[in-house]
Amino acid sequence: MRANHKGHPTAQRRPPVWRRPPPPEPRSRFHRSRTLRRLGRIDRWAFDGVAAAHLPGLEYVLPRLSRFADHGVLWFTSAGALGLTGGARLRRAALRGSIAIAVASPAVNLLGKQAFRRRRPVVDLVPPIRIRWKLPTSHAFPSGHSASAAAFAAGVAMEAPRPVAVPVAATAAAVAFSRVYTGAHYPGDVLAGAGIGVLAALGTRTVWPAHPPAARVTPAEDTVTGRDLGELVTDDGRGVVAVVNRAAGGGDAAGGILPGRADFAVEIFERELPAAEIVTFAAGDDADKVFGAAAGRASVLAVVGGDGSVNAAARAALRHDVPLLVVPGGTFDHFARALGVASATEAISAYRGGRLGRVDVSYLTPAAGGRGQDAEHLFLNTAGFGAYTELLEQRERLERRIGKWPALAVAAVRTLRRSEPVDLVVDGREHRVWLAFVGNCRYGARGATPNWRERLDDGWLDIRTVSTGRRVPRVRAVAAVLAGHLHITPGYRAWKATALEVVSPAGGLRVARDGELTSLPARLRFGKHAGALTVFCPAAALG
Repeated sequence: MRANHKGHPTAQRRPPVWRRPPPPEPRSRFHRSRTLRRLGRIDRWAFDGVAAAHLPGLEYVLPRLSRFADHGVLWFTSAGALGLTGGARLRRAALRGSIAIAVASPAVNLLGKQAFRRRRPVVDLVPPIRIRWKLPTSHAFPSGHSASAAAFAAGVAMEAPRPVAVPVAATAAAVAFSRVYTGAHYPGDVLAGAGIGVLAALGTRTVWPAHPPAARVTPAEDTVTGRDLGELVTDDGRGVVAVVNRAAGGGDAAGGILPGRADFAVEIFERELPAAEIVTFAAGDDADKVFGAAAGRASVLAVVGGDGSVNAAARAALRHDVPLLVVPGGTFDHFARALGVASATEAISAYRGGRLGRVDVSYLTPAAGGRGQDAEHLFLNTAGFGAYTELLEQRERLERRIGKWPALAVAAVRTLRRSEPVDLVVDGREHRVWLAFVGNCRYGARGATPNWRERLDDGWLDIRTVSTGRRVPRVRAVAAVLAGHLHITPGYRAWKATALEVVSPAGGLRVARDGELTSLPARLRFGKHAGALTVFCPAAALG
């Protein structure tokens, strides 16, 4: 002990202990927390502004709209209404929107809300007239209603035409705004939910690419077959000869009592183009003879029917060098839909607009046969052989009874369970081909029966084959066909070419061209006539 200056004992001083100062808070974390606080203040300020707003009439509309959107009722009802219209584009739009909701809703309600656990807003400033039902008790961030609304609207916008997509988008925006207007969410919750919904809709394109409204074509010149456009297009349809297959599209259903799609198309045709000549094509008539006679006296050859009728009309139009007007009236109308023509009204609009384009025509011909159009078997959509022909036969027998997609599913199971590979020589190489598909221009889908293209004038054959060993992986093949992803099947190969040669050592081949089955010789050559056919098309195809 030491004594201080007054003689009192004092404790011996110890040297000070150096302590490491606490590390400064990272600037990124500081700025991040400050940014979040600022965003939170803006969010609450915006919520208070909406709560204080007085929008006459919306106090009664928006709460009910918000309530109707609970559990996706509003959107699934809309999807059902779109599906019942019968249009292929609207059915795709309804399905894509529903799939987007199925992805967005779990992402928000099971993941997002549990991760952030944000409390609901205090509704003291919200007028009681807007709060007509019990407020939700789940977490606020993100908004599930907004996610479902944005997902459905974005999915519909990818497929549906603008007159349908715009009202759906406006309704979705109203539902999202109603969640703030009724006090259920902050604006930030709504924006985050809407963003998730849009991403979910865009994500559907990875497994199901969106269809373009119309395949692009090369614009034709102002004169066709030596005639000015003004000579081809008239107000009353003078010079147009339309050949109608009334049996197409279910025209023979119920013994002819109920009108088919072709009958409705003819009614519109007669009303809009009264001077046009209309020729009826019966089931037992010689298609080449009927279409050839019509094309010989026509300035414009029109066809009302399905893909088989369009194929026959294209042959006649090429032979007589006249433009073709395609009026959908069949069951599938693949070529008309590829052009962007979904109805007789749109076909007549394309004719009156004088919009002409040139499209490719593919063909197959016996390798040892003659030359010229008489020896060629043309196709505008697809040609296939192997299990492809069996699949089409099965589907056609079933589709009128149970519908297109159920028929495809049943036909796929039946065909793939029993079909066997065929020994073929493809471009000089031996293969055991189980399924083969050749498309006129490149197709976007990857299924066994792809049905959309980006262009109708690219000059290519789209060739896809599935070659197998002794055993066909049937379960995986069925799943691939039904899922629309044939490329996951073992032995799948796809390429593009301008020509293809196929030889069957065992004998002749059965080939399906544009849905029509044909028995052909054992040695076949596939080729292209680039830009050979002139057709009337909508503005979207020429854009």
